[in-house]
Amino acid sequence: MPRNFTASVWKEGDWFVAQCLDVDVASQGETQDQALSNLREALELYFEPPQPRTLSQLCALTVDVNEAVAIP
Repeated sequence: MPRNFTASVWKEGDWFVAQCLDVDVASQGETQDQALSNLREALELYFEPPQPRTLSQLCALTVDVNEAVAIP
């Protein structure tokens, strides 16, 4: 189903960056058209339903956290 999005495009060094303003997805290209084309592909992948290839496993972790950086 087609859906419209708004993108912001700017030049950063030698590259053009295209960022979708509706969802947190961005891409880049050597030209503005290429950056927008790459953003279109990235958005299609972003909205593609997940396809698990293997069963995921939940694992418990123990991590030493320095008290000076602990957040209350």
